[in-house]
Parts: sequence; structure tokens; C-alpha cells
Amino acid sequence: MRTFPTDFTWGAATSAYQIEGGSTADGKGPSIWDAFTTIPGKIHNAHSGRSACDHFHRYREDIALMRTMGLKAYRFSISWPRLLPRGRRAVNRAGIAFYDRLIDALLAEEITPWATLYHWDLPLALQMAQDGWLNPEMPTYFAEYADLCFSHFGDRVKHWITINEAWVVAILGHGHGIFAPGRTSHDEPYRVGHHLLLAHGAAAQLYRSKYQPRQRGVIGMANNCDWREPASEEGPDRAAAERALAFFLGWFGDPLYHGRYPEVMRSRLGDRLPRFTAAQAAQIKGSTDFFGLNHYTTMLAAHCDNPSSEGNYLTNIGIAEDQDLELHLDPEWPVTAIGWGIVPWGCHKLLHWIDARYDHPEIVLTENGCAVDDDLVAGRVDDQRRIDYFNGYVAACHQALADGIALKGYFAWSLLDNFEWALGYSMRFGIHYVDYATQERTPKASAKWYAAVIRQNGLP
Repeated sequence: MRTFPTDFTWGAATSAYQIEGGSTADGKGPSIWDAFTTIPGKIHNAHSGRSACDHFHRYREDIALMRTMGLKAYRFSISWPRLLPRGRRAVNRAGIAFYDRLIDALLAEEITPWATLYHWDLPLALQMAQDGWLNPEMPTYFAEYADLCFSHFGDRVKHWITINEAWVVAILGHGHGIFAPGRTSHDEPYRVGHHLLLAHGAAAQLYRSKYQPRQRGVIGMANNCDWREPASEEGPDRAAAERALAFFLGWFGDPLYHGRYPEVMRSRLGDRLPRFTAAQAAQIKGSTDFFGLNHYTTMLAAHCDNPSSEGNYLTNIGIAEDQDLELHLDPEWPVTAIGWGIVPWGCHKLLHWIDARYDHPEIVLTENGCAVDDDLVAGRVDDQRRIDYFNGYVAACHQALADGIALKGYFAWSLLDNFEWALGYSMRFGIHYVDYATQERTPKASAKWYAAVIRQNGLP
């Protein structure tokens, strides 16, 4: 038995737009994803999160699934436009009441709530009237929204994540245009990323000064990163892999822990990369109580003098020409249904990279999972491929712990099959199968496997 520490957190994660549905219920306002999904050709089969998994009405049923598994923690996101339909000021009390019910129901089952403030569903009014995350006033607006959440839910929520995957918001939303709000630019992503960091810093400072002393919670940010393995032992490829990690995770991790952007970004981007004032750098540096990491896959990185400028959902390359690199898979690696390589040792290497670069922070793996072509047969889903994936990555986590890395928790993505953004409902990441026509939930074999891991606090 590979046993984990007694205080290790075993959880599962979701996000509001992907599962809640109830897109206009009880006064909720529209988000940028409500609008983006209406644009022809943007979403697989013109799907949307209008109904999603109907978690808004079925949250008690979903909490019962968590209870059956013995889940210790549940990471969910709060829908900004459900609380503030116009993005600011006018509070929707019915939206507050929904999250009150959800949080209380979780606590009644002794499931610890982990709340994410922003998982990409910006109120549409802030995009249309305020230019969204391109507006330098957005950190102020975000802090106002965070204040509302801390004041209403912070007596019960003790684990906060401000921003989920700022890289995705910046690159896929404002660089390649394949996620909401659908903008394409080589310069806007860096401004958006800057404002997201300032928003995190403002919210974290507010929490620490006004709420943390009495609520005694913790706050952090969840950043995503795939491991980048050098395509060869040659110096240029090794440098390309390190450069890729700096442009992916260092972009946000370095300001949080060092108060500045990576040197390779500053030297390559010049004036295209915004600068922090001394006060901003001081506010952001040290503003996270744990390192939240969303990790799924690994790719090989090679130096390339003339890389393609095209980005896509599969490679997560960013603005390639700013990095002079190209990415590819090792053909020997197995892949998931979405085409991502299954490379558990990449997770182990990335945890070591974070540990070394940021002076041994406490790390929480806030998302990890895979898409599988699941079939419901006679009331059962045998997703052995997902079990194999989880087993490999959880084993990599155990090895990292044995190496002395301060890994504190693991959240499986996802509790439920759900709306997978531009890919609509074509990809299933859940450990519970959802029949979108009937909204019936069925535990997959992976849910039962994970329940056993939680019960034993380890791997056989």
C-alpha cells in the first residue's frame, strides 16, 4: 500500500458554467460564455451550457454522489453573473441563496467546500460595456465581487481560489480566440494576464486584511501547466523546454512568488509585456497561501526558429513565435480521447520544477483527469482507461511526496461529465456518467476506484 499523509485532501472539481445550467434561473445574468456559444461555428455541434448537468436544481443529488464516494473536499466555482447579473453593485439575493444552500449541504455531509471565484464566466455586461479583462479597472471590479463572496460565504468556506487558469483566459480567450470572448491578438494576452494577476492580488490583499484574521481560511490561485520535456538532449531543445515552462507557468507563478515576470519573457517581449509598479509587485508577491496546479499532460519541446502562429486546444503552446519552439507527442505515449499524452512522470517532474523554482511551497493539485470515450452499457460504465490514468498520476504524486515535496491535496477532474467548452459535450471527463437527455447520473468504475483510494488513503 502506498499510503498518503493523514491530512491529505482527496477531492473532485467542477465549474459553474460547465455543470450548473439554470442559465436564466432566479435572476442570473448572462456571461460571456452564454454569448459566445451562440456564435455559429465556435462550439462543437452548437452546444451550450444553458442546461449543462442541471446542477442548479440537482445539487443535492450530486452531493449524495460525493457522500457515497466518501469525498473529502469539493471544488466548485461561483458564478459571478449569478450573484451580480450586471457585474457590479446590484446583488441578486437568489444567487446568494443558491450558494448558501450548496455550501450548507456540503458541510452537512462533512465535505469541505473549496470555492473558486472566477472560472471564466465573466458577466457579459462587463465585457460589452467595460471591455472585460482588457480594462485596467477590472481588478477593482473583481475585488468588489470577491468582497461580496467573502462576506457571505467566508464563515463556512475556508479554502478560496481567486482565478482558475489565467493562461487559458489570456491565450485561448484573447490570443487564439477559440474561447470566450473570442478575441485574436498577439499583444492582448499579456495585458489580460497582467490584469488577472492584479485582480488576484487585490482580492488576496482584501481577504487577508479584512477577513482572514477572523475567518481563518486560505487563499490561492489555480494555474495550469503541462510538462515540457526536451525533445532531445541538445542545448537548444533543453532551453526551449525551459522557455516553454516559463511562458506557461512562470508567467503567473513568478509574480506570485518573486514579484516579477520571468526574465525570458521580459527580454523577449519587451514593451509588449506590462510592468508592475513597486506597489503592485509588493501586493502580488507572497499573495498565495498554496500553489494551485491544474495538470493533465506532457509534450516534447523543440527549438524552432519559425514556428507556426496557430494555436489550438490540444497543444497549449501559447504564442509560439514569442517562444521559438514547437511541440509534439512521443508516438509511443498512449493518448486520451482528447489527444493528450498520458505521461505520469511528467507530473512528477513538474512538481519538482515548482518545488525548486518557488522555494518549496505547499502544492495542491487542483485538477487532474482525462477524457475517455465512455459507453453506458447495462447501467454500467467500465472506464478502465481512466482508472489507469488516475492510478499513474496519483502514483506520481505519491513519489513526489516521498521525495519531500509538500503536496497537500489532489482533486480529480471532474465529478461529472460536463460541457467541455469549445468541444461541447463531445468529451467526457467525469467519474460520473451524465445522460444529458434525462440528466441521470451513473457512477463509473473510476468513481468506485477513487472511492477505494479515499477510503484507504492510498494506492494498493
